[in-house]
Amino acid sequence: MQANVRIGAGLGFYGDAWEPVAASIERGGVHYIASDHLAELTLAILQKDRQRDASLGYARDVLPMLMRLWPLMQARGVKFICNAGGLNPSGAAAALRAAFSAKGLKARIAVVTGDEVLPQLAALAPPHLFTAQPIESVRERMVFANAYLGARPIVSALRQGADIVITGRVADAALFLAPLVHEFGWKLEDAATQPELDRLAQGLAVGHLLECSGQGSGGNFGSQGAWKAIPDLAHIGYPIAEVGEDGAALITKAPGTGGRINFDTVRQQLLYEVHDPTCYVSPDVVLDLSALHLEDLGDDKVRMTGARGHPRPAQLKLVGGFRDGYKAEVTWGFSWPDAWDKAQAAVAMVKAQLADRHMAHDELFVEFPGLNSAHGPLAPMPAPEALAELNEVWVRMVVRTQDKAVADGFGRLFPWMALSGPAYTCGFHGLNNSSELLGICPALVDREAVEAAVRVEVLPS
Repeated sequence: MQANVRIGAGLGFYGDAWEPVAASIERGGVHYIASDHLAELTLAILQKDRQRDASLGYARDVLPMLMRLWPLMQARGVKFICNAGGLNPSGAAAALRAAFSAKGLKARIAVVTGDEVLPQLAALAPPHLFTAQPIESVRERMVFANAYLGARPIVSALRQGADIVITGRVADAALFLAPLVHEFGWKLEDAATQPELDRLAQGLAVGHLLECSGQGSGGNFGSQGAWKAIPDLAHIGYPIAEVGEDGAALITKAPGTGGRINFDTVRQQLLYEVHDPTCYVSPDVVLDLSALHLEDLGDDKVRMTGARGHPRPAQLKLVGGFRDGYKAEVTWGFSWPDAWDKAQAAVAMVKAQLADRHMAHDELFVEFPGLNSAHGPLAPMPAPEALAELNEVWVRMVVRTQDKAVADGFGRLFPWMALSGPAYTCGFHGLNNSSELLGICPALVDREAVEAAVRVEVLPS
């Protein structure tokens, strides 16, 4: 058992940068890298991959990432944990083994499966988490349903000697909690005393601080003007946590990297995506942040203590995806003079064509990038005289429909207006980009129904 365990943040989403992870491995003294590739939206992206090719369905960035980083990790004894398996963790592991074999790299790769519950969905019949609508209303259109697993299967993989652990849908912070449970021998499902629960809560808080890569070290930081004080974002270092057996944690980053670890950057990440700071629910423990103490030690070091834990919930969160129609979008620009009025005329012309051609649709969404697309109805529009003097105005129109032919035909409403519409068109973007929509259905399911099917397989190098 190590006196302290140093865990470095990996990716914060599918497509994130991995060069900062190399800095943590080379200069940060880490024992583990935990990498979160799955946002709620990501499973929908992976499902579209899987529809095109049944061997896909995983976050494909894990292959080039590990081809770059594994030699660095292997030389230093660093282990790697990720949820990049997405909807197909076995496929991700097979692809990684093939890539490693081709380059002569070796590793014991563990695969965690069992989070997929689509086959059992009819029997489980969980209602929608927020609307309580029966899942039966969309079940026939469901294309995936995955429960959020906790740390236990990752701990099992590490105890079996895995160097790399690939999971499917696992709660983000569980990726970071698992190595702490493994290294320190913390009680997990049988945690009962307050000190035992508080250690788990500290580990969960560590995971929450590290799961968003650079956002935990000054990226995406601050209010007006405050972000300018964060140095060298071009070479940002991802956060690293040094954790003791009691759960107390030092949050820092690799020396010589950009970004900033201080009281303000850490507390901003701490409150990210937290609805109730006294009741942050995870599969392994319920975290109470209200008594958390952050001590800014300077030099990109913040000490975190005081997390309180409550017993784990009886249910696991489930995220399901179902076919929900189609969409198509076009962005169209106009230049001065009268750019705003031209954009308004363009919207009216599109609406008229949709009606004339009887193109059934559920919604035509309209926004004006540069004016209100970031803040929507909260963005005050300029005064009429200011609108009249705008250099250019772009209008983004998105049609949502249950009819694929309507989505496919939406882009054909526009080209003729380049010569026959309002003057000085700047150009069209997205005339042929219709796509299927996947709706998201969150729910809760009894953990016993899920965990009974969880499997860990460690593949020899």
